[in-house]
Amino acid sequence: MKKFEEVKKLIESLEADADKFYNKGNSAAGTRIRKGMQDLKNMAQAIRLEIQDTKNNAEAEKK
Repeated sequence: MKKFEEVKKLIESLEADADKFYNKGNSAAGTRIRKGMQDLKNMAQAIRLEIQDTKNNAEAEKK
């Protein structure tokens, strides 16, 4: 659950840059958003793997 909270915080931290890029035309903010989105992708993949491992371990213990 800790990793999920980190994802939420990352999205919240990118909100100001999204406003700067989309509403004010700040291209540097766009660069920061792209970096943040890559970090988000990596975090999401880590969460997916953790969930799959937990699920597989639980199924193995049932057998």
